[in-house]
Amino acid sequence: MNRHRDMSTANRHCVPAPRLLAAAMPESRLRESIGLWWLCCLIVVLALVFSAVPAWGGGMKLGDLCRLKGQETNTLQGLGLVVGLRGTGDGDAAPTSRALARMMQLMGGPMAVDAAGNLNLGDVEDSKNVAMVFVNAKLPTVGAQQGDVLDVTISAISAKSLEGGYLMLTPMLGPRADNPTVYAMAQGRIQLSPDSPATNGTIQGGMKMETTVRANYVKDNGITLIIDRDFADFNTAQRIEDEINSLTSLTMGSQDSSRLSSGGIGSIPQARAIDQLHVEVTVPKLYQDNPIKFISFLLNIPVQLANRGKRVVINEADGVVVIGDDVEIAPVLVTHRNLRIEAGGGNGFVELGPDGTPAAAKLKSLADALGALDVPTEDLIAIIKTLKAKGDLYGEVIFR
Repeated sequence: MNRHRDMSTANRHCVPAPRLLAAAMPESRLRESIGLWWLCCLIVVLALVFSAVPAWGGGMKLGDLCRLKGQETNTLQGLGLVVGLRGTGDGDAAPTSRALARMMQLMGGPMAVDAAGNLNLGDVEDSKNVAMVFVNAKLPTVGAQQGDVLDVTISAISAKSLEGGYLMLTPMLGPRADNPTVYAMAQGRIQLSPDSPATNGTIQGGMKMETTVRANYVKDNGITLIIDRDFADFNTAQRIEDEINSLTSLTMGSQDSSRLSSGGIGSIPQARAIDQLHVEVTVPKLYQDNPIKFISFLLNIPVQLANRGKRVVINEADGVVVIGDDVEIAPVLVTHRNLRIEAGGGNGFVELGPDGTPAAAKLKSLADALGALDVPTEDLIAIIKTLKAKGDLYGEVIFR
């Protein structure tokens, strides 16, 4: 009997929580208790999940505001010969004749020499189907690997047309003339564009890389962020510095938080704004063997920018004007042909503040008034220029 009682007691202690509740309360109360129990479990799980996520707000990502030093376009250049022209080449140009004679000699062609051993240019001095050209190619910001094929552009020096021409094998050097390293070789049939002069052409896939050009981002365990010129100012540079310096072991990732915490002050990044364009950042010790992982994390952190409502952007070519909400103008009288608009007082339109008192006139309201009168966009741009030149426009004007 005692044994049976002990077994029943043990079984009661093993009953799951919902069944234990079922034995002690009515059905209506039971549903409420079970629901509350599962809700508590869900809250605990969500708390554990979101505790590992950095509590960042909205804003643009750092990678949208800047690039890395080293993440830039490089140029390769060369001096080559184009053959196969239809009488539109350089003709009797001495440099072209010397280059052609030298190329023919290097390729094993029988070239005559004078008594001093110099090449005799008489055989090639009237080659109207040959032209000397400049060859240029741009390497992508990520660099280029040996064997990569890229496009090249061809520009004639004195030829009348490059139509039908073929670029002979041309060594491609770096942007510095004092460095004789050959990075690539270019050749191929030249293609002309109907929208470009006949003296300029391209060769699709006309250059093959002979060596690898890497984009070096890290120097002395540090990287340099270059802020985009559309956002570059002292305020933005300081905000980026503050955001990076506020990173902790928690925001740098929960998986590595113990290693970051134990690594000391060198385990978190340190940023220093150099000017309105550059911010230097040290790579934490944990990521010095794998800086790409740190760079990927860094470029994804959000940065809150200052309000740019005091900015006007004008694209004259397309006739586009973008006006910020906070761009103000002084009380002025604007005359346009047979129109007169007085802003900021008198008989014209007057801006009212939140308390109902007169406020400074906004450029946006002036633009709306001009638009209602069917004033063309080019005239609006001319008025904005005049206001800025007079000093009556309180904001930044950017022309594209």
